[in-house]
Amino acid sequence: MERISSYAKTLGLSRIPEILDSIAEKAADDDISYTDFLEKVLEAESAAAKERSMTALLRFARLPFIKTLEGFDFSFQPSIDKKKVLELATLRFIHQGENIILLGPPGVGKTHLAVALGVQTAEACHRVYFTTISDMIMRLTKAFNENRLQERMRVYISAKVLIIDEIGYQPLNSEAAALFFKVICKRYEKGSIILTSNKGYGEWGEIFSGDSVIASAILDRLLHHSTTINIKGDSYRLKEKRKAGILKSLDERRC
Repeated sequence: MERISSYAKTLGLSRIPEILDSIAEKAADDDISYTDFLEKVLEAESAAAKERSMTALLRFARLPFIKTLEGFDFSFQPSIDKKKVLELATLRFIHQGENIILLGPPGVGKTHLAVALGVQTAEACHRVYFTTISDMIMRLTKAFNENRLQERMRVYISAKVLIIDEIGYQPLNSEAAALFFKVICKRYEKGSIILTSNKGYGEWGEIFSGDSVIASAILDRLLHHSTTINIKGDSYRLKEKRKAGILKSLDERRC
């Protein structure tokens, strides 16, 4: 056992020394074949390797929280085509280089769905990276001023899926719009983007300080290969407050 553990550590098989004794005992009790015994050992090591990979990918992803599609309340947002979302969860959009755009007012579940698809992506051993538009522009602007823009751009280009959250809450000036356009161009037909926005496409000129030309250029590339999910409904975050009558009380005070 000591020699096997030593070989396992040399080969980087960290799980085998931990489970070898228990698997060997069970194999003796069940009288399984050598190949079945080897399969069980390798199965445990494979599961441990996948877990380590998943942990590393989620650390790189910088997701604000962990959410799943199983935890999404589709009944609260009947405007969402659940079949379409589950189809996206197969991750075929990644292999086809397609984008996903989630539109709707605050609180309807856009970020939840984006993060859930990001978790699915990590579970499939693909790199995913999450950022808000404001954080991305801040970091790109800082990198540009420090003459290391290309280095920072690689962060947003290298991931298989880039999630950009909260587009539309604040307008972008011309410099910020140019940096955002550069990211979109670099990823065009090379990597998927999941994007959330509280603005419909007709309002995107407002996001880019009234520059309809750059807004059209960005939308042209985003929508070329894409799926749009337009969510129309109430804020899920305020659901419990409505049940408790808090919002009604606030409205009565305003009156």
